Amino acid sequence: MIVKKTPEQIEKMAAAGEILVRTLNLIEGKIRAGVTTKELDEAAEKFIRSQGATPAFKGYRGFPGSICASPNDMVVHGIPGPYKLDRGDIISVDVGVVYDGWVADAARTFPVGSISAVASKLLDVTEGSLFAAVPHVRAGNRLGDVSNAIQRHVEGEGLSIVRSLVGHGIGRDMHEDPQIPNYGPAGKGPLLEEGMVLAIEPMVTAGRHQVRMADDHWAIYSQDGSLAAHFEFTIAVTADGPRVLTPWHESGKRAAA
Repeated sequence: MIVKKTPEQIEKMAAAGEILVRTLNLIEGKIRAGVTTKELDEAAEKFIRSQGATPAFKGYRGFPGSICASPNDMVVHGIPGPYKLDRGDIISVDVGVVYDGWVADAARTFPVGSISAVASKLLDVTEGSLFAAVPHVRAGNRLGDVSNAIQRHVEGEGLSIVRSLVGHGIGRDMHEDPQIPNYGPAGKGPLLEEGMVLAIEPMVTAGRHQVRMADDHWAIYSQDGSLAAHFEFTIAVTADGPRVLTPWHESGKRAAA
């Protein structure tokens, strides 16, 4: 069942989104060679709690971190720990924030210093696919229009959409209906209606789309070891069109977006 939100509830989710964006900006400023993913996690949790909010991920189904930190060929769900960032790495950071009972969810993939041409293209294309999806998040469209926009953008650049992982509805709970694939035909799926709030999150690899689960039963890697990237917005369907509730600052947008 898809739970629609009132304009007032969407404003509350936007307040959670503002804290989340500031958290991502804080993390961006700390990313450099030698920093551990645990240090990023600790900084994020401290800031989120200082804003009167709580980390949505911590304790969720037993997850131990406040953020997911997934380097290089890890697609999602990396548990923060002793891994030290190195020059040339890419690191996907996924953050959830609960504020006044409402959840926002967003992710970005950051470069650590200078990165390879393959990595740079991967980040540009993945972020670009998210921006390509945004205009389709409007009343009267079908969910498949969103999925198809992502797929066309990514596959048009010769990269691969991870097919076994999806986006989701969001509200008082982090994961609500509907599930949102990042591929599929336009014109199919549930009708988008005012009040729906969706977490749109393309996950893309530089190689093939298959993935594998790590021994910790959390981290998911590209099966072929190729680099992976993850970008995510929480987006509301409003009377005025799509409203991104987690818009990172303009300087954070890569040129290709």
